[in-house]
This record gives sequence, structure tokens and C-alpha cells, in this order.
Amino acid sequence: MESSQATCRTVLIDLDGTLVDSAPDIVAAANQMLADLHTVPLPFDTVAGFIGKGVPNLVRRSLEAGGLHATADAAQAEALFHRHYARINGSLSRVFPGVIAGLDALRAQGYRLGCVTNKPESLAAPLLAMTGLAAYLEVVIGGDTIAQMKPDPEPVRHACRLLGADVAGSVLVGDSPVDVATARGAGIPIYIVRYGYAGPAGAEALDCDHLLDSLEDLPDILAPGRRVSAA
Repeated sequence: MESSQATCRTVLIDLDGTLVDSAPDIVAAANQMLADLHTVPLPFDTVAGFIGKGVPNLVRRSLEAGGLHATADAAQAEALFHRHYARINGSLSRVFPGVIAGLDALRAQGYRLGCVTNKPESLAAPLLAMTGLAAYLEVVIGGDTIAQMKPDPEPVRHACRLLGADVAGSVLVGDSPVDVATARGAGIPIYIVRYGYAGPAGAEALDCDHLLDSLEDLPDILAPGRRVSAA
């Protein structure tokens, strides 16, 4: 059901699982953290399933999965994770196919572009720079840029304020239920990529406005004269 319509001029995009496949970096850092805490590594898919709700959540769930007391070990574990991730960040990551072409086309068509992620800004900014994506993004809102993080809609509103853009003329592109909840809270459309960490089946199960096989598809969907809607 459509509750609002506006011509889109601003595209806000999630980072992990949407722009960049950073799971190999994150899993490696988490397992190095667990090794430092004398615990065996976790399977790749287990740790990858914890991505998307911020570092504290990922560390807590990794500790629990590793049989450690999450509350008692959280502060030490987070410090270890950040140390390892800062060293590994970007070394194993790759930009998803179609992302650069999609961003090129969106920028050429005059869209304002920003990244809204739950990754801490101190980790997101270097990753975007190393992958060459920073040049396309006018703002980067990390999980610690303001007091709220996704699924709270405030990061979306904050990005729009920095861009001088109308929230109602924005869309969010992501790969997870967190992104869906964020967009719904902000009252804007949500576009989900099939290739993200939810997997094709998981993506299709999400209550989104459109599924994308590639970010290259987005410019045509948002072509001038077309309308976007938030369910």
C-alpha cells in the first residue's frame, strides 16, 4: 500500500552487504578476537549472520556463540575486535559487481549520494576510501556518528540534513531487516539487493519496495519522471 509519493533526488546506501562485501574482514577480525580470548574460531556463516547491527552486537553474539560470558568479556573483546579490524579493514573486502557503474550513473543523473551504516565511522571511512567509493558519497553516517543507529530512522534524517535534502525525496538501499525498519521509520522507500547478506531467499522475504539484482538497476528505476513510494 502506498502512503507517500515523491520524486527521488537523494539515494542513501548501506555499506556492508550492499556496497562492499566486507564479511571476510569482519569474520577474520572476530575470530582473531576469539583466539586472543582462547576460544576456537566460529564458522564463517555464523559470524557473517551477526553483521548489520553494529560492533557491540556482533561482539556480544560472537562471544555467546563461542561459549564466553558476553557481559563480563564485552569491553575487552570489543577492544580486541577493533584492534584486529583496524589492521585487516579492507584487505579482504571487495566492491560488489555493478556498484561502481550504478554510482557513476546515479551521480551523472544528479542524485545526491550518501552512506548510512551501522559500522563505526572510524572503520567505514577508511574502507570507503580504500575501495574508491568515498569519491561518490557526499556524507557518511556511521553507527557512532550520532547517538542513534539503524533501525532508528534518525541517521537517515541526519544524512538528509547534512545534504540539505528533503527526507521525503530520498530512498534507502540496503540488504537487511534493519534497513527495512529504518526506511519504514523514516517514511521512505526501501530497495533491497538480492546479493546481500540475507541471501536471495532472505531478500525476497523482506517487506521492501523493490528488489535489486544490481545497483546498476537503480538509475532506471529512479529515472526522472518516475515516482517512488513508501509502503
